[in-house]
Amino acid sequence: MAIPLVLIVAITLADIRTPQTVHLGPLLVVAPAITTSFAGYRLTALVGALAVGAQALIATVQSGFDENHVAQLIGLAFLSVFVVFVCFLRDRGREELAQVRSVAEAAQRALLRPLPDRLGALHIASSYLAAAKEARIGGDLYAAARTGTLTRLIIGDVRGKGLAAVGEAATLLGAFREAAHQHATLPALAGALDRSVSRYLTEFPERDEEAKEHFITALLLEIPDSSPVIRMINCGHPPPLLIRSGHTTHLVSPDPAPPLGMWELGSDGHGTHTSLFRPGDTLLLYTDGVVEARDSSRAFYPLEQRVALWTRSSPRALVQRIAQDLCVHADGALADDAALLAIQRIPPPHTGLHLSAVALTGVGHDQALGPAHE
Repeated sequence: MAIPLVLIVAITLADIRTPQTVHLGPLLVVAPAITTSFAGYRLTALVGALAVGAQALIATVQSGFDENHVAQLIGLAFLSVFVVFVCFLRDRGREELAQVRSVAEAAQRALLRPLPDRLGALHIASSYLAAAKEARIGGDLYAAARTGTLTRLIIGDVRGKGLAAVGEAATLLGAFREAAHQHATLPALAGALDRSVSRYLTEFPERDEEAKEHFITALLLEIPDSSPVIRMINCGHPPPLLIRSGHTTHLVSPDPAPPLGMWELGSDGHGTHTSLFRPGDTLLLYTDGVVEARDSSRAFYPLEQRVALWTRSSPRALVQRIAQDLCVHADGALADDAALLAIQRIPPPHTGLHLSAVALTGVGHDQALGPAHE
């Protein structure tokens, strides 16, 4: 506030001391114009009123209110009122934008509920970057559910991006949160989710020419507390990265399933892929908006190379570093929504002989036992 006030005083004194043939009074409009950059319309109106008063003082001290001073006074008053009006419109627009953002954030919290830092034997961290400007949500999704001694997780990507894909994402998330507690096996859960997505997609209007091309890629995980394994069904989703002892590898499913909403086009009986997931291991799940982000030279984001630099990071630090690095790589303009989910198995307080014995039995034997045995 000192800047416009000093300008008013300086211009007033300079105009009074200069010859009457030199008119500096019109420069007083700079004061309310500058005020709009940091203050609201009320303070801008106050500064404008002070500027008009200063112009009146100049006219009084000099030759009185002749035609020239009256014209300057009227012009300054008009411009000050105009600046205040523009500032008022700007402030009202900011208030409306703040309300819209608060609604969007509430919708995000309802749709993508914040995941707890710990679920069962897992540490979890997540990050979401929406492609739509001023949006907080989009077509990517993730969720987790505890069922007894199991943790089930999903990460998915709706075909399309931005707010147009929110409806399909909400449908899948709602179906997962309910079906995760109703189905004993991962294939049964995946089948139930496919049916829910298919029912939703049939509700598209016939005039939508792309209705038959809508689908959701997803990765379904099941992690028991008592066994160092992870079970996975990949429905057309990018394979996760496993970080173990400073090295990264892709967990590629040998029998991937079609995306959700398209199972009727493929064969039945998609198998569950089981891999070792030992204490201290970290699994990084992501959507294609991460690996398909391009820089100014149109080069894709090298996720595996960057993750190799941060293999010792905690799940939260890992997703934060990737998210920041991804924004720098894409120059802050993502072409697609991007979601990250890092999962780390916590070393149990008594690792002893139990986990060693389970690991020695082999992954195949553990898969044959199934959730009931665990």
